[in-house]
Amino acid sequence: MARARKTITPDPYAKPIAKPLPPEQSLPGKLKQFQSPTRANFELVSPYGAAGDQPKAIEELTRGFKEGEQFQTLLGVTGSGKTFTMANVIKNVGKPTLILTHNKTLAAQLYQEFKAFFPHNAVEYFVSYYDYFQPEAYIPHTDTFIEKDASINDEIDKLRLRATANLLTRRDVIIVASVSCIYGLGSPSEYFDLMVRIKKGDVYDRDKILHDLVRIQYTRNDFSLERGSFRVHGDVIEIHPSYDEEGLRIELFGDEVDRLVRFNIITGEVTQEMDEMTIAPAKHFVTKEEGRAGILQRMQVELTERLAELDKEGKVLESARLSSRTRYDMEMIRETGMCSGIENYSRIIENRAPGTRPFTLIDYFGDDWLLMVDESHVSIPQVGGMAEGDKSRKTTLVQYGFRLPCALDNRPMNFAEFEFMYPKQVLFVSATPGDYELTKTGGVVTEQINRPTGLLDPKIEMFPIKGQMDVLLYRIEEVVKNGDRVLVTTLTKKMAQDLTDFFVEAGIRARYLHSDIKTLERHELIRGLRTGEFDVLVGINLLREGLDLPEVSMVAILDADKEGFLRNYRSLIQTMGRASRNVNGTVLLFADNMTDSLEKAVTETARRRAVQEEFNKEHGITPKSVTRKLEDDLRIADPLGIDGDDSVDEDWEDDGNGIRPMEPLQPSSKTKKKNSRKGMVMPQQVRHDKSASSQQNIEDLERQMKEAAARLDFEEAARLRDIIRGMK
Repeated sequence: MARARKTITPDPYAKPIAKPLPPEQSLPGKLKQFQSPTRANFELVSPYGAAGDQPKAIEELTRGFKEGEQFQTLLGVTGSGKTFTMANVIKNVGKPTLILTHNKTLAAQLYQEFKAFFPHNAVEYFVSYYDYFQPEAYIPHTDTFIEKDASINDEIDKLRLRATANLLTRRDVIIVASVSCIYGLGSPSEYFDLMVRIKKGDVYDRDKILHDLVRIQYTRNDFSLERGSFRVHGDVIEIHPSYDEEGLRIELFGDEVDRLVRFNIITGEVTQEMDEMTIAPAKHFVTKEEGRAGILQRMQVELTERLAELDKEGKVLESARLSSRTRYDMEMIRETGMCSGIENYSRIIENRAPGTRPFTLIDYFGDDWLLMVDESHVSIPQVGGMAEGDKSRKTTLVQYGFRLPCALDNRPMNFAEFEFMYPKQVLFVSATPGDYELTKTGGVVTEQINRPTGLLDPKIEMFPIKGQMDVLLYRIEEVVKNGDRVLVTTLTKKMAQDLTDFFVEAGIRARYLHSDIKTLERHELIRGLRTGEFDVLVGINLLREGLDLPEVSMVAILDADKEGFLRNYRSLIQTMGRASRNVNGTVLLFADNMTDSLEKAVTETARRRAVQEEFNKEHGITPKSVTRKLEDDLRIADPLGIDGDDSVDEDWEDDGNGIRPMEPLQPSSKTKKKNSRKGMVMPQQVRHDKSASSQQNIEDLERQMKEAAARLDFEEAARLRDIIRGMK
């Protein structure tokens, strides 16, 4: 019997719905310069000065920018003090700065370091505020629609709002951001125009102030002054800004503003008298009320056009689905000003042309700023990969009638648009610069190889895969006896978890770190490794670029001969570098074959080690391990209402090196309480500590339980009690 030949008909959905625009045409709109382009006065505070190759690198980079070079690359080995060099360049250039890095863990570390270097300036943290995010999606071949599901981290949301509020009101701002900075954020012009500005002595109608607060998404709550709310007692209005730990109080005498103060939300104590006050919107996506009718009209026009297209193609189900979903959203916007998934209508809300990108954090910087791309060999490719995945998912939603075509324009910047937004000064920073960075700088790099501490690149030892666990256990015991820590890298999450369980059963205090761990918990794990809560941290791809762990003296790389993203030349160099901050730094490579990447990484490490040895002999330096204090947890600090005159220096002359002893930073009590609760007890911590140290953990938990009860936090005390019972 002859086999029938199946005819494949062309997919009617395959035609493009939206035509991509070139970057110069996809701008969301012309923006004004929110702050005059005067020199920002950054005050660098550090207990040490530049040393090693740092002075030369700082001088070369500063000179290059002053001479008009747009792109420069800093090639700095691990432990050479790249962050301090970057801080000095920021101070010398004197412009608002965006530091882009590729993951939240490194972003948190950089935020802490720059916060310590610039305690008197606005150093902010901007990453995705989702602890968990399941995007809206449709799978055609199984006819499965997946609703959007997300868990927003309130603390990170607060930090994001703080970043944009400071960026629009002062010049001395440094923002450490992940790739989240290329995603839609709402119009900065609208955000700036909607800020409520009040001056002492001016005349304001009380009801007008209340109306303005409601318009920028603050809610009235006369009983509990929560974040993003306000309360009214006669002529006194108290506001808890969505981006601040402290409250703002407006005291009126009739219609005249009699007094403006900042106060402690808990105690009510006045912390600062103010002459003027600026209150930024409670959310990034805010619109003027008078524009709501226009938004609904534009939604109706696009809906009508799209329904006509679907009906013409005979897609009855898709047409009915789109009509029902969109009309429901329109009704919600008409009545409340909000709807689920309102970000998918951002192009209509902002009245942008089809194909244009949304506003992003980068648009808040204006025209005069400095961009630093940390670990650029990873960060740049990551930026380039975001747009395509988002486009693929949303195209399916639009084709099958779940969303209007305007949803395609709620997207991250594509790489061409990102390049188009480059400022006049861009610095790429990496120990292993990629081809893109080298092309931009014509192959010219500023090298920073010699470390001020005299530390050498780690020794490298290779072992066969057979018997690797016996070798690893023996070497870990040796390191732990010396009071040092160990990193172990694997290829998969499952392998990381299984290896951690194996270590715990062998009596080793171990944890694992991978992408399933929540953002702030990753920071707590890194902190726990440094403080000695455990000795071994097992990871995959997060134990690489930039992690500053001077307590780690040994890094073990399993399956080192498996060529690929996690075991290529640059990845190996970066992973080995985690042991470069300790005088006893050693790397164990478990491999049966010498791959090209392995050979290149081992050769380059040996070269850098020889250069450092020569430098040490020439300058009589004895290598010593890096010492770095444990920074406080992520927190809110600089008030929005700071006097602008202190943050701007009209004189473009350099004021000197600005080096003086570092001032310790103290966390707010609320942040310490919140982070102590989040950091001390984590599921994997409880699961892995059923060993010899179990009794000590139970005692720690009992202490935390009693402390929670003492501060009347009975829910937390009960939660800790249940955990203790489970451990017993």
